[in-house]
Amino acid sequence: MHVLMLNGSPHPKGCTYTALSCVAEQLGKHGVDSEIVQLGTKPVSGCLACGKCFESGYCVFKDDGVNAFIDKLKAADGLVVGSPTYYAAPNGALCAFLDRVFFMKSTPYAYKPACAVVSCRRGGASANFDRLNKYFTINRMPVVSSQYWNSVHGYTPDDVMKDAEGLQTMRTLADNMAWLLRCIEAGASQGILPPVQEKWIGTNFIR
Repeated sequence: MHVLMLNGSPHPKGCTYTALSCVAEQLGKHGVDSEIVQLGTKPVSGCLACGKCFESGYCVFKDDGVNAFIDKLKAADGLVVGSPTYYAAPNGALCAFLDRVFFMKSTPYAYKPACAVVSCRRGGASANFDRLNKYFTINRMPVVSSQYWNSVHGYTPDDVMKDAEGLQTMRTLADNMAWLLRCIEAGASQGILPPVQEKWIGTNFIR
């Protein structure tokens, strides 16, 4: 089993990475492989809602890693998205990236367990966490829970390593992710398959 992780922070070894690394380490104790993909600092184009990805499964913009990440997510068994807290929300580059990863591409991601991990200095973590979870819930992805909202606190990675409850929340999250992945695997071996999806009914509240 393989869990894909996205570090949405511009800092490759900062607080968000520290939290994701804790999750990765605990997943490894359950025999679950993981990979952390760094978003980086290059510009990320916003979604144009052009609809071309509905035909191809890929974004028309090909220069910022979105399409490579789409391939990785299709192959993964689970997903963890990590973000720092910018004005009680994920940072803008991460939202632009995720908008294009998810828009009109839900079928290959459906029923893959997913969760968000956020870091903050002091406040705004729960609003950030809520924003990220919406990507999963609109795409039929079971949201993995922990013992508290999935956040760590601190201004530096050393601060995060002192957040005992936050780190325990990360470990519990990994335990629950590994358990759910095994439950899905065991169910599939017994012929328990995901639900058959109805044909989508789209309305705009006018008609």
